[in-house]
Amino acid sequence: MAFKISDLDETEAPLLEHLIELRTRLFRAVIALIVCFAICLPLADTIFGFLVRPLTLAFPEGQGRLVYTKLYEAFFVEIKVAIFAAFFLSFPIIANQLWAFVAPGLYAKEKKAFLPFLFASPILFIAGASLAYFVVMPTAFKWFLGFQGMTGGLQQEALPAMGEYLGLVMQFILAFGISFQLPVLLLLLNRAGIVSREQMTKARRYLIVGIFAVAAIITPPDVVSQLMLAAPLILLFEGSLILMWFSDRKKKNEDPKVPAVVEDA
Repeated sequence: MAFKISDLDETEAPLLEHLIELRTRLFRAVIALIVCFAICLPLADTIFGFLVRPLTLAFPEGQGRLVYTKLYEAFFVEIKVAIFAAFFLSFPIIANQLWAFVAPGLYAKEKKAFLPFLFASPILFIAGASLAYFVVMPTAFKWFLGFQGMTGGLQQEALPAMGEYLGLVMQFILAFGISFQLPVLLLLLNRAGIVSREQMTKARRYLIVGIFAVAAIITPPDVVSQLMLAAPLILLFEGSLILMWFSDRKKKNEDPKVPAVVEDA
């Protein structure tokens, strides 16, 4: 039996019914988040140990230390780690509830257009987060630790605090994961007819400057992290232009009356 996407629902539900459904969807999403939090909380120490690994490898063997300057800091770090992990674990359920609420209001053609983006978005986020964890963070941490040594006759030593380190790791992962949604955003804007490939090609130099500006704002204040975010974003931008070229060409073949820009980038 072939997979079939149903068209727009013929029934017109009243506003109150939509609000009740929205409340139900939000309730299920919150329940999923709470359940995942209960699962992740006993594993918070293990998860945090995984997040600490890039810093451990950056220190000389056996010399790394994490400190906490407030008595309750270690406890709240575990709570934050559990919430952070619970959100990622429950995201498929949350996204499914959101899609189930929005999908009935879309035509079958619109559903087919959005489905690839729904699959691409988490894949791109994982790719960005993986780049941050396996490449960027170890490189950046080694660079940060390079400032250790003697200064004015005193030993200058890095003693990262647990809370500050967790905040830095979350900043890295979220910055790279969200930034890697750039192709999804550009292709959605193009599909909606808001921007064309020709417009983005002409504005390429300004968009590249914007990418560097965004990378400088959302990453920690070091040149290494900024360059390691800006470089893949530029590649993703160029890849988006190529996908738009194929999309325009496909539209042109399907309907000769539809104008399509197929010139080289």
